[in-house]
Amino acid sequence: MFKNMDKRKLVSFLSFVLKHFYAFESIFYNCKNINFPKTKPVIFALWHAHQCGLYANEDRGKLNVMISKSNDGDIIAAATEHVGIKVVRGSSKRSGASASLALLEKLEQGECAAITIDGPRGPFGVAKEGIINIAKLSQVPIIPMTWYSPSKWLLEFDTWDKFRFPVLGVKTIAVYGEPIYVPSDCSKEDMEIYRQKVETALKDLYKYAQENYYDLLKS
Repeated sequence: MFKNMDKRKLVSFLSFVLKHFYAFESIFYNCKNINFPKTKPVIFALWHAHQCGLYANEDRGKLNVMISKSNDGDIIAAATEHVGIKVVRGSSKRSGASASLALLEKLEQGECAAITIDGPRGPFGVAKEGIINIAKLSQVPIIPMTWYSPSKWLLEFDTWDKFRFPVLGVKTIAVYGEPIYVPSDCSKEDMEIYRQKVETALKDLYKYAQENYYDLLKS
């Protein structure tokens, strides 16, 4: 079907399909927030696979997400904006500096940011340093966030990030960890310590969500 389609037209077509599919899926989206932060602004740190968990954010209209400048990014950005989340284009490798500056400006204005810390292309489960730099410069805390359900209807795709997608009303939980503050005078060596701290916090939070899913759902 797509063999003879121009790449730009293909991206436009897939963006249209995903955008309207998200609109339909949002009717059935079922996610409970656990320990959602009350003080703003914050920087949400999550795995690339858990992007769909951001729809549960209680302040979507003031949430800014960094999405890579790529064909895949074009498709995801169209769907993200359609559900009311703001998009900043760039990544650690492409237009990273300008995207980081844009996020810093949004944080200064009191809005929040969300960064997929192992994106846009992995390796899976390894945090990159970018979020530490932004937290250091903005003096805004990092909030680890994970998203989980044991249901088989939270589909796992055969992609590098093991992307997850909820199907028609599956009950998920979005769990938020304790804030991590990066000092403004943080050295290069200490930044690596904070990078590892965020990575470990996310892994521990996911394990906590797995082990306590049913109790958290009832709380």
